[in-house]
Amino acid sequence: MKLIQSFSVDHTLIVPGIFVSRADNVAGGMVTTYDIRMKRPNIELVIDVAAMHSLEHLIATYLRNDTEWKDEVIYWGPMGCLTGFYLILKGSRAPEEIYELILNAFKSVEDAEIVPGTAPVNCGNYLMHNLAMAKWYAAEFAGYLESNRGNDKIFEYPKTDRLVTDDGQHFFDS
Repeated sequence: MKLIQSFSVDHTLIVPGIFVSRADNVAGGMVTTYDIRMKRPNIELVIDVAAMHSLEHLIATYLRNDTEWKDEVIYWGPMGCLTGFYLILKGSRAPEEIYELILNAFKSVEDAEIVPGTAPVNCGNYLMHNLAMAKWYAAEFAGYLESNRGNDKIFEYPKTDRLVTDDGQHFFDS
């Protein structure tokens, strides 16, 4: 089987940042998937599950309500590895073009007094939330983005070419 695009990224080199994961031409136009990476994979501790769930609710609500981008947002959700989120937007923009959107989304968490959509009727695991930890992670990431504003590495996905044998085996760095 062919490796999917997100598995072709060298996860040993990823730093926190905002990256284009993929761009697809679908019925209705282009859509772009962004990797919003908050933690270095396999190096930093992952984001607490309850905090990740709260960040999902808080930022999805912000993106779909409080921004000029709200009509462009298709999806906001966590990565299975708990190191960040995926954002899917209509159109095709460089990561630098959504920097302020992402920074403001994470900064908005600071003012939250509740996590929206946490009633049993609204959420599949309504008891698994942690607003205090969500605020901590959001502030940490917003601070990181601000302190690295001029660092191109927070926008460049580290891809690596993989040697593939005739029978389809993939070799990684030795």
